[in-house]
Amino acid sequence: MAKGHHRSATTGRYVTASTAARNPKTTVTERGANRSSGTHHRSSITGKFVKVSTAARHPNTTVTERG
Repeated sequence: MAKGHHRSATTGRYVTASTAARNPKTTVTERGANRSSGTHHRSSITGKFVKVSTAARHPNTTVTERG
């Protein structure tokens, strides 16, 4: 598993590396600090940023990052 902090897309809470390894589709690994401003949504499946409408349709697999 990649280094960083692991966050569950379902609960929004930080989880251990072993939990992230068992649940890769619903866990996002955060690397570094969030230095941007505003709100961004990231898919836990692809790891890419997604639109607000996509985040609304898939709340259990999307993490909202607030800068």
